[in-house]
Amino acid sequence: METGRREVLKAAAVLVAAPILVGGISGVGMAAESGSAASGASGSATEKKSALDLPLLTKKRTLGSGKFSMEVSAVGFGVMGANYNRGVSPDRKTVIDVIRQAAEHGVTLFDTTQVYGPLTNEELAGEALAPYKGKVAITTKFGHRIVNGVYQTGKLDSRPENIRRVAEESLKRLRVDAIELFYQHRFDPAVPIEDVAGTVRDLIREGKVKRFGLCEVGPETIRRAHAEQPVTAVQSEYHLMWREPEKNIFPVLEELGIGFVPYSPLNRGFLGGDMTAYTRFDSGNDNRNTLPRFTPEALGKNLMFVEILNRFGRPRGITGAQAALGWLLQKDWIVPIPGTTKLSHLEENIRAASLAVSPKEWKELEEALSRVEIVGDRYPAEQQRQVQKS
Repeated sequence: METGRREVLKAAAVLVAAPILVGGISGVGMAAESGSAASGASGSATEKKSALDLPLLTKKRTLGSGKFSMEVSAVGFGVMGANYNRGVSPDRKTVIDVIRQAAEHGVTLFDTTQVYGPLTNEELAGEALAPYKGKVAITTKFGHRIVNGVYQTGKLDSRPENIRRVAEESLKRLRVDAIELFYQHRFDPAVPIEDVAGTVRDLIREGKVKRFGLCEVGPETIRRAHAEQPVTAVQSEYHLMWREPEKNIFPVLEELGIGFVPYSPLNRGFLGGDMTAYTRFDSGNDNRNTLPRFTPEALGKNLMFVEILNRFGRPRGITGAQAALGWLLQKDWIVPIPGTTKLSHLEENIRAASLAVSPKEWKELEEALSRVEIVGDRYPAEQQRQVQKS
């Protein structure tokens, strides 16, 4: 599969070399490059070749606004799947190399949290990104109950004293002086959101945290939190198979100048096209075996979604995964955080920031996908209860 992806990407690179016609003509997938690193030219070039034949991501985006805004690469990197909930991982050295290659090639936003592992994902991120201290932003989260290194399944804890404890421990695991963006991972109904935001505000004043974020919350919670401490970004699941945030969350984010960070932008790998109805998630380290959308029946029926993405991508010289990411990137205040343990996937993700697809073409893709019935809920009932209605 690795070789197959590289062949697709090589073919796409050939198409990139062709001149781009104004107007996003159908059949053209990637923006042509201009200028060179050697010339010192800046601004117009969005991608430059590296010694490893990986592109250099130079496109930037701004999450949030005002004093608490945050400039990051147009595509980030979700560290979770490197060693948690995504099956058997490669050896630690390989995983660290992929994360470091992302940093070397322009990715500046890396996302983790204490509950992944628990704790071990933060440790991995801290080790991998230590050489890039001050050059990349590592974001993390609080809000789950962890006792002596053991996650208390389903238990939330956003008490001010726990937020402070998590901050101190995360700083050590991440090997940083301040947490760039500190999210509440899940809304805790036992703690007023004003108390949560106020605690993070105090940590910001103390220099231990730089910015505040929220995950999977509703519009009213966003407003109340933002009034206490400006919110830089909201993180929620969002992709072509789950567009719920568009209804009530996006209008609030645009109104308040808050950025959006979609996690699982490829629907936990499904939109990448590597799964079939026979794919199993039985490694003991893969939460997809608990998700209704990843049962054999749901996988088989939802494959039409992937096929439509592939049909859209082929004539444009892009993969289905790149089409899915490119669609997300239409709004300049959105920064997806796909994760991977493979260099070929990293290359795909970086190149997705440079697609030349017109709004009309994206609309055609949406219309084609709207005719496909999606089978399976995204979470089982217990996990869905931790997600506020948007």
